[in-house]
Formats: sequence, C-alpha cells, structure tokens
Amino acid sequence: MPASQHLKRVASAAALAGGLISTVVAAQPAQPPAVQPTPAEAPPGPASIPAEEAPPIDIPPPAPIEVPPVKQEEVEPAAPPTEQVAEKPVEAPIRRARYDTAVLQALDKVSAETLKFEAPVGRPVRWKGLIFTVRACERSAPDEPVEDAIAYVTIDSQPRPQPGRPTPPPRQAFRGWMYASSPGLNPMEHATYDAWVISCRANRPAPSAEGAAAPKA
Repeated sequence: MPASQHLKRVASAAALAGGLISTVVAAQPAQPPAVQPTPAEAPPGPASIPAEEAPPIDIPPPAPIEVPPVKQEEVEPAAPPTEQVAEKPVEAPIRRARYDTAVLQALDKVSAETLKFEAPVGRPVRWKGLIFTVRACERSAPDEPVEDAIAYVTIDSQPRPQPGRPTPPPRQAFRGWMYASSPGLNPMEHATYDAWVISCRANRPAPSAEGAAAPKA
C-alpha cells in the first residue's frame, strides 16, 4: 500500500474518534449549580396577653384579745427611792509658791570661771557678756512628786560697753523655764557661756499680783 493512502486512513480514523468523543461529552447532562438552603423563618410567637389581676380578698380583722384585770393583791409595792450620794467637790490643785529672788549659776566655757549669784525678779543682772532677767521663780507644790525650783529667765548676750566704741544691741540667747532638778531639760545653748537655776529664795513669798503676770510652766 502506498504511503499516501496509509496517511489518509489514519487521518480519517482520528477524525472519526474525535467526533465520537465530542458527541459523548455533549450528550452528558450538565450538573445544576448548588443552591444554598435558605434558613427557615421562625413562626411568629403568640401575642402577649396582659396578666389579669386577682380580685382582692377581704380578710376580716382579728378580734381583740381580752386581758383579764390584775388583782390588787398581785401588784407589788414600788421600791422606795434610793438616796442620792452627794458628789464630792473637786479639790483645786495646790498652787506653787512664788518667790522674789532666783539663785543662778553661770559658767565661762573659755576661762572655766563659774559664779553663783542672786537675781531679783524683774531686775536685770549682768555677768560678763550676759544679762539675766528673771520673770518668775517658784518651787514645786507639796502634791507634786518631785521637789524642784523653776525659774522663767530671759538671757541676752551683749558685750560690755567700751569707751570710744559703739555698743552692739543685745541678742537674745535664751528665754524659757529652767529646772533646778533637770538642768539639761531646757538648757541655754551658747558658744561661750552656760547658765542654770539653783534655787528660789526670799524672806517671804512674792505677792500674787506680781507673780500673776509671769507665764506658767
């Protein structure tokens, strides 16, 4: 068989096979597109019905309870009133005795010189560069636990006046209460001097009018 005829037969056979395949593909039915299921609608609920109020119930009031009368012999006599104890008057505290002179002691820290001297109440007293003014001096009362002498003192620091030189104004070095039994309780703080109270003395206590103006401890 010549080659040309063989090629024609092969070509016709291929064409026939392609036609059969296309016919089979076309004959198959196409699948319908997927349909999404729609959610089922909920059935409408029943309409709300207003609740009916129950009819009021008439409750008859309870009958009053009858209390039997109390017999005279069952009543106990009242107790007699108790006697009120009179309150004791509050005793006023004993006032401290005040005196018109304070006994002080001073110390020069540089020269180690000490001096014990008396300072009348209300009169300034100078010792070296210090001026002492005692405002009040008193001793502890008998009902106090510690026997003590207390003085309210004002101490000014001022050098002695010198001829030809102006005297500087005084500067306050201490003001307050000094306690003879506890000198370190309220001490004077000075670089050169130190001072403290020793006692209170006088021939008689100072008049109350003079001591009333002084501050209290």
